[in-house]
Amino acid sequence: MRPLDPVTSKQRAAYGLAFFVLFVALWSWATFGGHVSKTFLANPLTMVQEGVELLTRQGFLFDIGMTIWRVVGGFALAAAIAVPLGVLMGAYKPVEAFLEPFVSFARYLPASAFIPLLILWAGIGELQKLLVIFIGSVFQIILMIAVTVGATRRDLVEAAYTLGASDRGIIRRVLLPSSAPEIAEILRLVLGWAWTYVIVAELIGSSSGIGHMITDSQALLNTGQIIFGIIVIGLIGLISDFLFKAFNAWLFPWKLA
Repeated sequence: MRPLDPVTSKQRAAYGLAFFVLFVALWSWATFGGHVSKTFLANPLTMVQEGVELLTRQGFLFDIGMTIWRVVGGFALAAAIAVPLGVLMGAYKPVEAFLEPFVSFARYLPASAFIPLLILWAGIGELQKLLVIFIGSVFQIILMIAVTVGATRRDLVEAAYTLGASDRGIIRRVLLPSSAPEIAEILRLVLGWAWTYVIVAELIGSSSGIGHMITDSQALLNTGQIIFGIIVIGLIGLISDFLFKAFNAWLFPWKLA
């Protein structure tokens, strides 16, 4: 290995698979070997059995569907508001000066701290969970997009003005095309964070979802189901990440050129 030397796609896949194989091997050694009590950590075989039980007899597919709906709904709401605001902040310095202090302050507030207030305001239904994801995502997206748009090359902007572009034209034909690949990448990254917020929202006052299942399993000391739920979250997040990345590559092919 040498610093910054690239690897082929096959090597990358092999290295990634090797890590998971090593992880499962260590997990099996710790559990099957009796080094860790099954009360605190189920072995891989028990985890698979509990997962099959959840999927076939306990309606876990419905919980998975509810969690996905909450992530997509809350994230879409955040993106619909954050992307235009972020573009405005990046394009217009007075708007940035007006909004940036509050956005910078709000993005440090943990979304979980709002749950008691959101339960009071919106109850324990779907709106409360969507708002948790919204609060956890919107301020991060706004600030990251503002920085990306504000970093657009000045020579491109000046060239567009020289060619007679209006202020709106600068945004539509220079700032947005230049920043669009990075904006898409920002959305992909924040979507991963949204998965952490939905589980927090489902741990309190929820009757469905993966987080609800994990809470019920914890009360029963069923670590097999807890681990299975965590793995399902990781797999769904990984799949969504790959799909988002493939969509970005298709939508902005010049980024990879």
